[in-house]
Amino acid sequence: MNELRLALLQCTSAPGDVARNLQRLDRACQHAAAAGTHLLVTPEMFLTGYNIGGAAAAALAEAPGGGRTAAVGALARRHGIAIVFGHPERDERGGIGNMAVCVDRDGRVVGRHQKTQLFGELDRSMFTAGGGDTLPFALHGWMVGMLVCYDVEFPENARRLALQHADLVVVPTANMEGYDFVAQHLVPTRAYENQLFVAYANFCGQEAGIAYNGLSCVAAPDGAVLAQADRQPSLLFARLQRSMLAAARERLGHLSQVRAQRLSPDAPH
Repeated sequence: MNELRLALLQCTSAPGDVARNLQRLDRACQHAAAAGTHLLVTPEMFLTGYNIGGAAAAALAEAPGGGRTAAVGALARRHGIAIVFGHPERDERGGIGNMAVCVDRDGRVVGRHQKTQLFGELDRSMFTAGGGDTLPFALHGWMVGMLVCYDVEFPENARRLALQHADLVVVPTANMEGYDFVAQHLVPTRAYENQLFVAYANFCGQEAGIAYNGLSCVAAPDGAVLAQADRQPSLLFARLQRSMLAAARERLGHLSQVRAQRLSPDAPH
C-alpha cells in the first residue's frame, strides 16, 4: 500500500470510566472510518485515564488480551479500522505496564509496547518499565513501531525502531503544559533524523490537577509537519505517502550511514 491514512484522537481524559471511553472510541472510529482512515491512534492510557494513581492502576490492570482488548477488537472489526489504544496491563513479572496495543481491522492484536521511560514519580507510582525490546509490526504493508509519551524524548528508542525498518512510529501520549517543545520541535526531529513518520496523539484539557497541552501532530521523514492540532478536542487526519519515505531516505541517508558504520570491519566494537 503506497498510502497509509491516519487519524489521531485528541480529547480530554475520562479517568476510570472505561465504558464511556469505549463509547467515545466507537464514535471516533465511525468518523475516522467514514474518512477512509486505516489506523486510529488514541492518547496514552486512553481507556482508563492516565493520572489515576497506583491503586486505580492496579485495580484496572488486566492480563494481555483481556476484556478491554477484546472490546476494542470488536470495534475494529465493526468499523474496519486498525486502532492503537492505551491502558494498564499486568506484565509477565507481575508488574503493571503502561501499554500501547494495536489491533488490526480484523480485531487481532498485532503489536504491543510497554512504556520504557517512566516520567518521574507520577509514572513510578503506577507502573513498571518495559524492556524496550518490542519490534515493529506489519500493518497494511507498512512497518509500524510504537512508543509511549516520554519514550520518544530519548533518541535511542526511535533509532532502535528505525534500524529495525520501521516506516512509522506511533506515540500515544499524555503531555502537559510547559512541554510544547516536544510536539513542536522534538517529534519532527525524531522523524527527520530517522527518516520515518511519527504520529503523536495527546490529551487536552484537565485531569486530576494536570493540564494537558494538546498539539497532537504527524511529522514526515523530512521533518515537515503534515498535521498539527491546537489545544482543543479534535480528530486529526494525515495521509502518509511511501514516496515521501523513499525521497527522504535517498536525500538524507542517516540510517544507511549508521548501518554501514555498524557493518564496517573498522568500526569500533
